[in-house]
Amino acid sequence: MKCLVTGGAGFIGSHVVDRLLARGDEVIAYDNLSTGQRGFLETASKSDRFRLVEADTLDADALVKAMAGVELVFHLAANADVRFGTEHPRRDLEQNTIATFNVLEAMREHGVKRLAFASTGSIYGDAVVIPTPEDAPFPVQTSLYGASKLACEGMIQAYSEGFGLNACIFRFVSILGERYSHGHVFDFYRSLLANPNQLTVLGDGKQRKSYLYVHDCIDAMLVALKTPAEPRARVLNLGTPEYCEVNQSIGWITGHLGLTPELRYTGGDRGWIGDSPFIFLQTARIRSLGWAPKLTIREGIIQTLEYLRHNHWLLENRA
Repeated sequence: MKCLVTGGAGFIGSHVVDRLLARGDEVIAYDNLSTGQRGFLETASKSDRFRLVEADTLDADALVKAMAGVELVFHLAANADVRFGTEHPRRDLEQNTIATFNVLEAMREHGVKRLAFASTGSIYGDAVVIPTPEDAPFPVQTSLYGASKLACEGMIQAYSEGFGLNACIFRFVSILGERYSHGHVFDFYRSLLANPNQLTVLGDGKQRKSYLYVHDCIDAMLVALKTPAEPRARVLNLGTPEYCEVNQSIGWITGHLGLTPELRYTGGDRGWIGDSPFIFLQTARIRSLGWAPKLTIREGIIQTLEYLRHNHWLLENRA
């Protein structure tokens, strides 16, 4: 099968590329390398079934050209800087919503019918039902990132109804693991390297979050894509059956590093505008297909930390 992975040089995307090549697929990684890393594609680049297209998802012509002969698209490219949405409000619209429209149009141009889309649990905003199922009512959107992803979902569903697209929409919790390049473990570790005696924590540290290890995430996507479905958009939450407080995660990180820093909180129940104090998704739908995560949240955090400890170049690449 010939697959195209937008964001293919990124954290999750590069792992998807590796997994697809390992099962024998032909793979095109489509990435502008603004946050993706060529180093993540080191193994993939050795395969004669792999090709990197260095281009932006806002370049509609480049997308159409790259889409030729493709049978399955993994659309993972996005602006994921949730915290800074209010500082750059156009960025989420362009890099998430308009980019997704361009992907859908390129697929339509070539008659590509299968799509795996990386959405987010952030679209549930301040959820009123916990754990939150896929059919929960949507509250007021609390982040521009979540709003842009919800708009993407709407377009994908409309293209599925109008053009017979077979799509899987995956609403992720935060993903952890090797090649992880942004998020709380990354930020805390880099901060502790600079000053092991003090750690600034956004909010009050009592925010409750769920996390999922990257290979468990990809396992879930591949399981869902193997399940026969009518041409339509299916929505699937991906996460673990647990959550932790930020303070609990800090304890795991500092304990693993053998540190006891003073914690300084910025205050309030949110770390930034659009932060949700409690994210915990119900995953019965994906579990009904035979999938279950292999790693706990704590194991995923430690795995991520060990990767960062052995790959300081990644920390240095993030200014």
